[in-house]
Amino acid sequence: MRKSGRHSIPVANRSLVAGLAALLVFGVALPMKAMPRGERHEVRQKIDHLEDHWRDAILSRNVAAMDALLANDYMAITPNGTLQSKEETLANLRSGAVKIKSLEISDREVRFYGATALVTSRAEVSGTTPEGDLTGSYRYTRVYVRDASGVWRIVSFEASRIRDVGEHK
Repeated sequence: MRKSGRHSIPVANRSLVAGLAALLVFGVALPMKAMPRGERHEVRQKIDHLEDHWRDAILSRNVAAMDALLANDYMAITPNGTLQSKEETLANLRSGAVKIKSLEISDREVRFYGATALVTSRAEVSGTTPEGDLTGSYRYTRVYVRDASGVWRIVSFEASRIRDVGEHK
């Protein structure tokens, strides 16, 4: 018997593998089907409202509002690359460690993938953190997921500073 370097899968197992692959494809594709136009418009307005609510909570250091917006497993990647949990985010807001004086949002794009909304924007920020000045231009991504009861919560956030050509750290 010649060895080809490839493993042969018995016919019964091939059928099982093909069935599982089809189930995976249909299981992923079905939740991601297009949202009806009217519902998409309504949900877009809801996400825009939540984005405005998030902005207001940051500016006014409203811990209760932020707590309601963030999912329990929320995780952020800050502009300096550190991870920040929901508890850490709320603690920073509560203590005043992060002070945002102004936050102007532009170029907001919202895309939907089933029960997930992906928001990208540009932010002009003026503020400070314990690490120093935060003032500048940023691009960010925020991810919302609709839970089983229909409530949208932020599960992820990442911000990256926009640097001018030739600008160093």
